[in-house]
Amino acid sequence: MSDRPHVLLSVAVSVDGYIDDAGPDRLLLSSAADFDRVDTLRAESDAILIGAGTLRADNPRLLVNNPDRRAHRVATGRPAYPLRVIVTATGDLDPSANLWHSGGERLVYTTDAGAHRLGNRLEGRADVVSLGGTVDFASLLDDLGARGVTSLMVEGGGAIHTAFLAQGLVDEIWMAVAPIVVGDPAAPRFLGPADFPGGPKHRMRLADVGRIGDIALLRYLPKEDSDAG
Repeated sequence: MSDRPHVLLSVAVSVDGYIDDAGPDRLLLSSAADFDRVDTLRAESDAILIGAGTLRADNPRLLVNNPDRRAHRVATGRPAYPLRVIVTATGDLDPSANLWHSGGERLVYTTDAGAHRLGNRLEGRADVVSLGGTVDFASLLDDLGARGVTSLMVEGGGAIHTAFLAQGLVDEIWMAVAPIVVGDPAAPRFLGPADFPGGPKHRMRLADVGRIGDIALLRYLPKEDSDAG
């Protein structure tokens, strides 16, 4: 649908496809320069989305950190910070998390059961929207589009990345590949098993290749076919 936002999936992975290790502390795959690149992408987006698992594991604020980028957003008629979007099927969200106490507006998409569990715990901190019996990501995008969101940056985690790609909802992927090998089957991966559009015979178009220090930066367009012979 034309009124859905443009969906940009942003991820940093190890060489063997992991987005973290299995330890208690977050594995920093990106460098300072790459984090600044991500800050630029956030500043260019109307909204940023993560899943509840990422919120619980990383306790992020999802802010635009550079003050000049925030000032530019305001100068162009936008709020200083993008809308922060959390997806939770169960409603298992901690009201003390950093995200609820910093930045601008927040929106939670959940199920009927999740909304019941949340009750009024996030009152004054976030708008809570039920998508019915299950989290339907196409309906989520329709609702964001109706709210005037034209660009959505999806930052994970793996279940969220998998759902968006499996449903053919991603317009571009920015993948930073760090020169690290995790090698732990208990660690979270970028994608889980799913029936992806076109299956393994579909070759996405590689639109850009870059380098940030020791990190390789790849930009893929999942909805387009590769022009490789």
